[in-house]
Amino acid sequence: MTQTYTVMKEAEPFYFPGNDIGILIQHGFTGTTQSMRGLGEHLAKCGFTVHGPRLKGHGTHYEEMENTTYEDWIESSDEGYRKLKETCSEVFVVGLSMGGTLALHLARQYPETKGIVLINAAMKMDQLEQVAQMEEPRFLDAIGSDIKAEGVQELAYEKTPLKSVREIVKFMEVTREKVPAIHCPALILVSKEDHVVPPDNSRFIYENLKSGDKTLAELENSYHVATLDNDKERICRETEAFIKRLAES
Repeated sequence: MTQTYTVMKEAEPFYFPGNDIGILIQHGFTGTTQSMRGLGEHLAKCGFTVHGPRLKGHGTHYEEMENTTYEDWIESSDEGYRKLKETCSEVFVVGLSMGGTLALHLARQYPETKGIVLINAAMKMDQLEQVAQMEEPRFLDAIGSDIKAEGVQELAYEKTPLKSVREIVKFMEVTREKVPAIHCPALILVSKEDHVVPPDNSRFIYENLKSGDKTLAELENSYHVATLDNDKERICRETEAFIKRLAES
């Protein structure tokens, strides 16, 4: 009998219909749409069509995540992109952490992507690569909720499957190779202090992207989950300005 899992409250996908400018917003590894909803709501108020899919195996139980692969996460992302293409003439992709890795994948897969916004995107994490070599335990301590602001919690799994760590390590490796072939405009936002993804990941992306329109901006007052942290309003403003500039060009 197949185990069925219930989606956590606030982990549901979101879709806000608007104009013909579509924005795909993607959460991170072991996280949920809760981390991206505020940014999504802000962009929806600007008139854009905004979609935040729930990546397969996320937002339910870490035992379900254990049975998914990075190809499954790509498929969730790809489905979201195609959904926006049904009604939108242009699509932007925004991603936090592994959501940023997915954004890079999509930008390579769909060269017509109008622009990408990467927030503490994951490209190479030595610590996770070491963990991926382990045989046990089956479940590791959580990596979510790296937030500087007091009293703010990310809705994320309390455990991380070792099998899933191996999947994200493989995904980062295959995506790193694609970065030099990506040409679309990019806004890269990186926290000065991040205890999950080293800030040099964002510098690697900035230096290797072939885009002639790329910006690397440092977030001074947030940790990894910056979309819920002290710089969240700044992220909203800068993402809005980036999209509006390109949508009007």
